[in-house]
Amino acid sequence: MAAYDRDLAYIHDTGFTGFVRKAAPGLLRLLRQSRIPGGLVVDAGCGSGVWARELGEHGYDVAGIDISAHMIRLARRQAPAARFRVGSFLSAPLPPCDAVTSIGECVNYALDRTSGKKALAEFFLRVYAALRPGGAFIFDVVEPGVAEGGPHRRFVEGPDWAILLEVREDRRRKTLTRRIASFRRVGKLYRRSVETHLLHLYSGSELLAELRRAGFEARLLRGYGRFRFAPAHAGFLARKPG
Repeated sequence: MAAYDRDLAYIHDTGFTGFVRKAAPGLLRLLRQSRIPGGLVVDAGCGSGVWARELGEHGYDVAGIDISAHMIRLARRQAPAARFRVGSFLSAPLPPCDAVTSIGECVNYALDRTSGKKALAEFFLRVYAALRPGGAFIFDVVEPGVAEGGPHRRFVEGPDWAILLEVREDRRRKTLTRRIASFRRVGKLYRRSVETHLLHLYSGSELLAELRRAGFEARLLRGYGRFRFAPAHAGFLARKPG
């Protein structure tokens, strides 16, 4: 399955980083409230490095992981002081750290063939082991019901790109499928590419239980500070006791 190839990575960075930018002040406040004013933050599913740059500008060290090599190239330009690697955070080694974040429904994605609830539960255990005592794990997901009554279609355009997006939810399988046709201007012409992304849908309550089984003290979030989530979205603040 394609994972943000060159044109979609560019389009995402250019036109779809609003969630992270709006969430950043609230996320930084959560870190400070968790008594994490600095140290190493692992950004799992770092994308084009917008959140990594925010962290670096506020005194944190950052290690970013993303399955898309094109996203990582953009991230290295955006946050040159951070460390980045191409890989799936479901299997990549996690260094000892003060916090782990995964912002923008990254944990829902099935870009890694091993993805699913079992792999996510194992990831939670690996995050717990990597965090120092008192460390925090902050992330968000989309839940079942996010695209009821579909398929839903929309057209979005920017100065040198456009996308056609179709979204379908399978309530029985608890999955969401996004088919994205991208058009990026190259010279006088537009280059077309198509990607299909599958997401696993998880309810907030089931992931909260899984976090607690891993050893975390965890609670649900309905937003990052003043930035509130849309319906059928949930966030989590999980702390390692200590």
